[in-house]
Amino acid sequence: MSDITIQTADTKARRNVAVLVLAQAILGSQMPMIFTVGGLAGQALTTNPCFATLPISLIVLGSMLSATPLSALMQRYGRRAGFWAGAAGGALGGLICFYGLYIASFPVFLIGSLCTGVYMSAQGFYRFAAADTASDDFRPKAISYVMAGGLISAFIGPQLSKVGAGLIESPSAVVSSFAGIYLFVVTLNVLGSLLFLFLDIPKPPIPAEDAPRGRSRMELLKTPRIAVAVICAMVSYALMNLVMTSTPLAVVGCGFEQNTAADVVSAHVIAMFLPSFFTGHLIARFGVEKILATGLVILAGAGAVALSGVALENFFIALVLLGLGWNFGFIGATTMLAGAHEAHERGRMQGLNDLLVFGGVTFASLASGGLMNCSGGTAQEGWTAVNLAMAPFLVLAGGALIWLVLRPKDEAAA
Repeated sequence: MSDITIQTADTKARRNVAVLVLAQAILGSQMPMIFTVGGLAGQALTTNPCFATLPISLIVLGSMLSATPLSALMQRYGRRAGFWAGAAGGALGGLICFYGLYIASFPVFLIGSLCTGVYMSAQGFYRFAAADTASDDFRPKAISYVMAGGLISAFIGPQLSKVGAGLIESPSAVVSSFAGIYLFVVTLNVLGSLLFLFLDIPKPPIPAEDAPRGRSRMELLKTPRIAVAVICAMVSYALMNLVMTSTPLAVVGCGFEQNTAADVVSAHVIAMFLPSFFTGHLIARFGVEKILATGLVILAGAGAVALSGVALENFFIALVLLGLGWNFGFIGATTMLAGAHEAHERGRMQGLNDLLVFGGVTFASLASGGLMNCSGGTAQEGWTAVNLAMAPFLVLAGGALIWLVLRPKDEAAA
């Protein structure tokens, strides 16, 4: 491809990145909100504390179940259609959660949480959409910049959460504490969906009868580079979710206030997305494998800090490291995956990847509540169990990455 062609393609890519950054910032603000209050609201609605984080698990389950249909929808009708479907799911989920809180129904609240997962799944495709029109050189930066939009959501989301907590006056503590937050969720989805009118990503061409069909899902997963990218993405995202889901419960359980828990989550989300301004440049300079390895080491460091105590500074430092490790691990894995399959395999591979990733995250969020509330007599014991659970999965991802690096280059790429 000539330099002029690359520059033209990247001009369009930069416009799309700008739209996706705003979408990540505005629509993405709902994610720190619902992840902060989901477990606390669940704890207030359910009679069994072991199920406190089930609403968050249902969000992730909804994301997992909708990943493949959304990917197929985008492959057929374009990114815009899939992103609108995601926003619609988020708005519907917010309304149902609001109603569930209003009538104090845990099952209804769970249904709303499941619907909210459709938005979470669609947001996950922002990073792939950033790469669609980008050149090979600009691709890691495009992915990284879009992820950086989450930095703005890290400020907006927790602040809206604090305002929403006192928005509705009600004799019910559950309604007054949480219902207003879900009205903000609905508003963000409705207004934010207008951004996708400005997205300029061509619909994938309809393949001709004699066009190559690409590799099957199993053939794709047997490709070493794809397999390792998927494993590292699963581990990075699942461990981040495992610890973050329990964090509000641990912070409040160790004697701090709900607003303090929101501040810890805010610091975590900032750490998730702030490095995105330079992660792409680091990948371009040092290679994706080194950045992935760095992310896994930082995740291990987060667990070590969390295990060393339950003072407020431990929570802040551990969650900041958790966000930074996720950033390097997940953006690195996404970059590795984006360069390991052909355009006509995009819908198949990206949907499969997010199905597996959010399947792992679903398991992690389900395990989080059980480990936090049912593995010990105190919040500190539960928090210890959550962080110890990280170790075997970090060993798995690290071993897979070492295996890939030690393989001959031609075999690793094949």
